Amino acid sequence: MLSDARCRKVFVQQFFIPGIAQSSYLIGAGSTCAVIDPARDVDRYLDAAGELDLGITHVLETHLHADFVSGHMELAETAGATICAPASGDCEFEHQAVQDGTEFEVEELRITVLDTPGHTPDSVTYVVTDPTRGDEPAAAFTGDALFVGDVGRPDLFPDRSRELAAMLYDSLHEKIMTLPDACLVFPSHGAGSLCGRAMGAMRLSTIGYERRNNATLQQKSREEFVESLTKNMPPVPDHFSRCSEINRRGPALIRTLSQIRPMRPAEFRVRAEAGDAVVLSIRDYATFGGVHVPGSFHVDIASNFSTFAGWVLPPDREILLVADSPTQVREAVVMLRRVGLDRAVGYLVGGTHAWAIAGYPTDHVRQLSPAETHAMVEGGGGAVLVDVRFPDEFVEHHLEGAVNIPAMDLRTRHAELPADRPLIVMCRTGQRSSLACSLLKRAGFAEVHNAAGGVTGYLAAGYS
Repeated sequence: MLSDARCRKVFVQQFFIPGIAQSSYLIGAGSTCAVIDPARDVDRYLDAAGELDLGITHVLETHLHADFVSGHMELAETAGATICAPASGDCEFEHQAVQDGTEFEVEELRITVLDTPGHTPDSVTYVVTDPTRGDEPAAAFTGDALFVGDVGRPDLFPDRSRELAAMLYDSLHEKIMTLPDACLVFPSHGAGSLCGRAMGAMRLSTIGYERRNNATLQQKSREEFVESLTKNMPPVPDHFSRCSEINRRGPALIRTLSQIRPMRPAEFRVRAEAGDAVVLSIRDYATFGGVHVPGSFHVDIASNFSTFAGWVLPPDREILLVADSPTQVREAVVMLRRVGLDRAVGYLVGGTHAWAIAGYPTDHVRQLSPAETHAMVEGGGGAVLVDVRFPDEFVEHHLEGAVNIPAMDLRTRHAELPADRPLIVMCRTGQRSSLACSLLKRAGFAEVHNAAGGVTGYLAAGYS
């Protein structure tokens, strides 16, 4: 909520999705409101607007989002809202193209657009003023240009990373940071997102706070800024480029997608073996390790599910789910659709229990306790320890002799590992390493073990 002393009639509600760490917003005044950077599952905005007795008249997109599929088409259909999107995005759906200097109103609110490219070439910032309270901007919806404690990464277009970093420097210093210190900053992501490098845990800020405390803004020159943002950046997930293009074209409406349906083991097996589908287990890593359908991908639904699934699953294949319940299946379908994986077509009724009872083959991954992991590492039995965390995590602390290959890279780098020796796979807690184990099993490795509890559990047990 904006301060009553400044904007008594203005309401701002933030919606935060863990995992992808994405923030969207509803901002209203009087009887109407706008939704900014909506997620694809839009019921949350419709419900919130209904509770506030507000009509959704506008959808404001700050840029062509890379890490998730937007809900702008859904809200245009269900609420009749006008989509405002950057003119430089070349969007193919019906929309109002906005650019630097564009102004429009959402009832009592004046919205001014700033072109703020850098994270992407098409990024804009929406600056909100309440004329009934004065001419000073009250809030800025900065998308992925400015975060709390960080700025957007400019390397999603590798051939243009230095150019975009320089553009971002100008966008920040010549546009966004000229706003008043008291202006609230509402970014599109928070800590945990891969759209930046070191976002803070707070989910909103002010221009003044960022001016004083955002380390990236303290860079003394454009060149220093560019250098800092074009080196040692986190890896870019595969689905980032896909989602940007989906958002540019306009995502398929949810109502037009095939509904996932239950499959008995016999039908599930036929579909799994037909070659045009992949099996995805979403159960916790210990359960997956105990028994799973051979050849399954594993992404623990309690992990950063959308990001990991979007990263590793082939987008041109249908998806068959193995879950603990139909409720878990429905949750997974929503999270898959957030990253453009729209082809989840069936799930195994009765799970792996029904599969095993039907007499079908199963596979497993042995789960090692910290003590068992230590014994194998120190025992001289030839086991190879594979640390599948990101390089920055590995540098911070790792076990001596560990080989560092990030989990998702094992799809292509598994040949760097010996196929005739036991592999112990370790991450921070055991979830990413279980995903990595599933990739190694799919690549034909036979003796693969998961370090349950990961580095966290290993250290907690007194090993180092």
